[in-house]
Amino acid sequence: MYDDILLPTDGSDGIDAAAEHAAVLADRFDATVHVLSVVDTRNRFESPTSGLSPEVWDKAERERADVAIEGTVEALPDDLPVETYRREGVPRKEILGFVEDEPVDMVVMGTHGRTGLDHYFIGSVAEQVVRTSPVPVVTVRLSE
Repeated sequence: MYDDILLPTDGSDGIDAAAEHAAVLADRFDATVHVLSVVDTRNRFESPTSGLSPEVWDKAERERADVAIEGTVEALPDDLPVETYRREGVPRKEILGFVEDEPVDMVVMGTHGRTGLDHYFIGSVAEQVVRTSPVPVVTVRLSE
């Protein structure tokens, strides 16, 4: 039923909770977990007064994505089949693009549960994926 499970990660604290859910499902269905981190190419700080050049931003984002992948893979059981991916772009678009491009049967992802102004200004990648994904999405509240 579920042969390939996508586990997007941004390296947030608490990603172990989402990894645990993905691992249980993967073990139950003998599935492969695909760990994906997206290098966010939207440099919100690129201006003469903000201080981050596009090159510095891109390098920092690539390093963050690599660390996020490593940490998430470490949270998964060693005997679980895992594949890792790094994409560049807008996180929600790249996650949904991965679902379209690869044989993914389910997405398991963490959510911070933001509300109010935080939700309005920051938004929720998980919410956007849930609303538009062609495959089931399991969201897991990340612990603080």
